[in-house]
Amino acid sequence: MRIVDDIKARLFRESEPDSDVDDIGTDETVNTPAVVMYSTRFCPFCVRAKALLQHKNVRFRDIAVDGKPDLRREMAEKSGRHTVPQIWIGDLHVGGCDELTQLEREGRLDGLLQGS
Repeated sequence: MRIVDDIKARLFRESEPDSDVDDIGTDETVNTPAVVMYSTRFCPFCVRAKALLQHKNVRFRDIAVDGKPDLRREMAEKSGRHTVPQIWIGDLHVGGCDELTQLEREGRLDGLLQGS
């Protein structure tokens, strides 16, 4: 529950973030390839993907595309998709939440996050 509460606190904070990009992680964050996620604040799939990465203590760059057509266009050009989240681990485009959780179920996510 702590993970969900942490995410809710981040999503529903009273003030808007100063930028569209947020680096999210903890002090215990493991050394990983660069992880980037394009997301929106209220997307349940985005919340679920963030929760999985935070549970694994992975630092990632969250690029909010809420009301930002230029960032959403950038995401679509890079991924070929228009839905959020869109996630990259290093240079590998993982896809969305379903693909991220599939990698976890198959036991392949940790290897990708460790650069293997």
